[in-house]
Formats: sequence, structure tokens, C-alpha cells
Amino acid sequence: MRLQNKVALVTGAGAGIGEATARRFAEEGAVVIITDINIQAAEAVADQINANGGKAQARLQDVTDEALWEHVVQDIVSSHGSLDVLVNNAGIALIGSVEDGTLDDWRTTQAVNGESVFLGTRAAIAVMKERGGSIINISSIEGMVGEPGVAAYNYSKGGVRIFTKSAALHCAKEGYPIRINSVHPGFILTAMVEQGIGSMPEAVQLEMSERLEREIPLRTMGEPLDIANGCLFLACEESKYMTGSELVIDGGYTCR
Repeated sequence: MRLQNKVALVTGAGAGIGEATARRFAEEGAVVIITDINIQAAEAVADQINANGGKAQARLQDVTDEALWEHVVQDIVSSHGSLDVLVNNAGIALIGSVEDGTLDDWRTTQAVNGESVFLGTRAAIAVMKERGGSIINISSIEGMVGEPGVAAYNYSKGGVRIFTKSAALHCAKEGYPIRINSVHPGFILTAMVEQGIGSMPEAVQLEMSERLEREIPLRTMGEPLDIANGCLFLACEESKYMTGSELVIDGGYTCR
């Protein structure tokens, strides 16, 4: 029960990595607040966690809404007494290179993947700086290495990576007992990844499948639980000497 008596907020937890993380936190004793722009999906996850003996609540949240961030965090503290862990997980991936990507897609990607992390981190620091906490920002290996067909995604996740370090240094400088780290998943088999690959031409899909098998040393895509376990480590006291760090979970993809 590594998160017993802890209150955790996981954004975009109606599916994929967020869902797996919420479930894993609940298994370790946390009260989990599951937010998603798809409230039905969030409620389904919360209902299943509660049915299995865990503690979870679902809330509607658009992570690009500044005022809603303040409301959600303050409501959690009012209802549960604290916010101990925040996982900024909500994100999107839109296909588009530097030549064919649209400005609208670019701005939408930055708002969901980047600005939301700033808003969430700022809101969490405000309520964590007295008693402490752990903030976990989900970046990507695409924030460390380039991929020609997802320029906006590369930019957004690279921003999450370096913003995490800036925020971690700020908290350390101010003496706040808050740790802020980023997680960098590799190719994880989620619905978002499947949809992204499915939107590509068949020849591109085949080429990507062959390339992933060739370039991932462990020769397989990861599972959402692989990332959830990494988030659990960063959420609990086992990682108490880590801040501003990058936890890469990619089957060895970025070793080369």
C-alpha cells in the first residue's frame, strides 16, 4: 500500500496510460480523482475501481481551461484535505509534418499537451507547497528524439520535458517539498497509438511496423501498465531523491 492515505489526480484517465495509472494507484491505496473530457469514460473507470474495493471519483475536465484547473484542485482539497500526487497525462497526437501540418492542429496540440501541463503544475504547487507532493508530467520519447510525421507532437513533448526541469528547480529553490519529474513512454499500445497508426496509409503502416520491430531492442511495444508502474514509483517515497528527472520507458528504443 505505497500510496495509502494519498490523494491523486490523474488527467486523461478515461483510457490508455491514464486509466492504467489510476487503477495502479488505487491498488496501492490512493484515493484517485479521475478526470477526462469524456466523462462517461472517466465514470466507467471510477466505477470499476470502486467495484474492486478501491476509491475513485470521476470529474469532467478540459485540461486547457485555466479556471477549471483552479476549481478542480481546490475542490479536491476541500473534499479530501489534500492533493498529494498529480499526473499530467492528458494528451493528443495529430499527424502532420512541418510542411503539411496545419496551424490549427499545431495550436490545439500545444494547448492540450503543453499549456495544460503548465496550468496543472501551477495549480498543484499552490496547494502542495506546505505539505509536499509529487507531480508527474507525461512527456514521450518524442520529446527527446524527432519523428518527421508528428512535428507538433515533438514540439509539445519536448516542451514538457524541459518545463519539468524548470518547475523542479523552482520548487527546490523555494524550499517547497515538491518533486516534479517527467515520464517518457516509448511506443505503447494504447487506443491513441492504434488510431494514429490506423490513420496512416497502409504502406506507411507496414513500414512503421517493420521499423518498430527492428529498432525496439525488446522487439515489442509496451503496455499501459509499464508506464503506470513507472508513475507509481515516482508517486511514492521510493523516489524521494528524484526531481527534474526523466524516466524513460521505451524498450530500449532511444539507446541507439
